[in-house]
Amino acid sequence: MVLHGIMDENCEVAFQREVAGGVFLLGIKSHAIAGKAAPGQFVMVRVRNSLSPLLRRPFSICGVVDGIIVLLYMVVGEGTEILSGTLPGQRISVLGPLGNGFRLPSGIKRIFLVGGGMGIAPLLFLAGRIEPGHAVFMAGYRSSEKAVPIKDLGLPCPGIQLATEDGSEGVRGLVTDLLELRIREDNIEDPVVFACGPVPMLRRVSSLCLELGIPCQISLEAHMACGLGACQGCAVPGSKDSGKVFFHVCKDGPVFDAGMISWGEL
Repeated sequence: MVLHGIMDENCEVAFQREVAGGVFLLGIKSHAIAGKAAPGQFVMVRVRNSLSPLLRRPFSICGVVDGIIVLLYMVVGEGTEILSGTLPGQRISVLGPLGNGFRLPSGIKRIFLVGGGMGIAPLLFLAGRIEPGHAVFMAGYRSSEKAVPIKDLGLPCPGIQLATEDGSEGVRGLVTDLLELRIREDNIEDPVVFACGPVPMLRRVSSLCLELGIPCQISLEAHMACGLGACQGCAVPGSKDSGKVFFHVCKDGPVFDAGMISWGEL
């Protein structure tokens, strides 16, 4: 079924493998959805063909390879626990592509991709659309045990700079500290930042970019019931400059200009 470019398909699982503790890479066959998907968009997945659990789960699209939608997710509850048991050849219902993705300006010399935890997923998709040598990918985790081996995912990605809070791998500290260091010390001309991750991380990235006048697009994660804007369950407060009281992450986002969100209320 197709509705305004959004497809609801019963798709075959191409592959599923655990890439880190509790973190899975899932491939779903759908030439139709894969052909229309853009970096920053997401899909809603019914984790099994029954009424329990009733609601679909949202997942950022991590990549598209030969008609296969690639999802990267962590087991955090009943829905993802069920999904992690799905085997190649089984079929699941997928709705998408949904939402508004990232917008790549032309003529940009340096792009910073900043991901925290599973927030790396949509940025990996975006990285594959950027010319080699123009992007720096920064990923942040609590420890090396939580880090996803990005180079082993089989997706195109620029050089990766890693930050862990305990210093067990990469630079010790927050990924936002790493971003600030690069931006302030390297004196890069006209950089652009794309970020996805936990709200505190996005709040800091947005604050830094707004302070320095750097264009910044952020991808918000939110609990969703429908993915279409009907349930009103994923509302986030808009800033005064945005002219809106609320945005709906699924319909207006999930990608927003950093200055459009009221971070103090989020």
